[in-house]
Amino acid sequence: MLSGKVALITGSTSGIGLATAHVLAEKGIDLVLHGLMTDIEGQALAAEFSERYQIQTLFDNADLRDGDTIDEFMSRALNKMGSIDILINNAGIQHTEGVASFPVAKWNDIIAINLSSAFHTIKKFLPGMREKRWGRIINIASVHGLVASLNKSAYCAAKHGIVGLTKVVALECAEQGITANAICPGWVDTPLINNQISDIATQNQTSFDEAKYQLVKAKQPLPEMLDPRQIGELVLFLCSDAARGITGSSIPMDGAWTAQ
Repeated sequence: MLSGKVALITGSTSGIGLATAHVLAEKGIDLVLHGLMTDIEGQALAAEFSERYQIQTLFDNADLRDGDTIDEFMSRALNKMGSIDILINNAGIQHTEGVASFPVAKWNDIIAINLSSAFHTIKKFLPGMREKRWGRIINIASVHGLVASLNKSAYCAAKHGIVGLTKVVALECAEQGITANAICPGWVDTPLINNQISDIATQNQTSFDEAKYQLVKAKQPLPEMLDPRQIGELVLFLCSDAARGITGSSIPMDGAWTAQ
């Protein structure tokens, strides 16, 4: 069913996005990769996917802070790939600071990349999905789309916004063969988090494993971080025919964080 479909994944050169790209490519899904790489690096990554999985690929490093740039990126993707059947809005950035001193430029960037870019991509690709009467829109939100934490005003605002946007799109497309869902991960095991854990271990003069346990358990009852590939596997399921009745959902993968 999914082989030969085309997926576009923003922020897919590392972490959750890259792991998801591998999961989808294994099923023969063609890919538009996107992220913070040079053209040479990105084209090499796309070529690696094409050779390994025998799929069609495209790479773009468009700046998602600008709506016109996003539109040009989407047009390039449509011209090269013909259609976008699966849209995964994954790109995101973070900055932590109290509201009173939060830099306006950081606020604007986080809202633009984490929220507004998803609006632009969905708006661009919905007509084609409606014409085919098939589409999957999967927004990578966060547990912070469901609850809040200190010093994360912009991130929480954007991720709550993504959850709301997902619900509206699901309602508007409910009779058109298009589903829209949000995934809300808790702690995810990425290099960026591991750097943070190393810093905590050094500061507290404890082991890496103990620092990791304490960091995770401060919020999440399950003392394990998700492997990014686990999120990719849920994305794949949401693309399947078995998941055609799941739409408008915000699915926690948070180790019971939001069950408390």
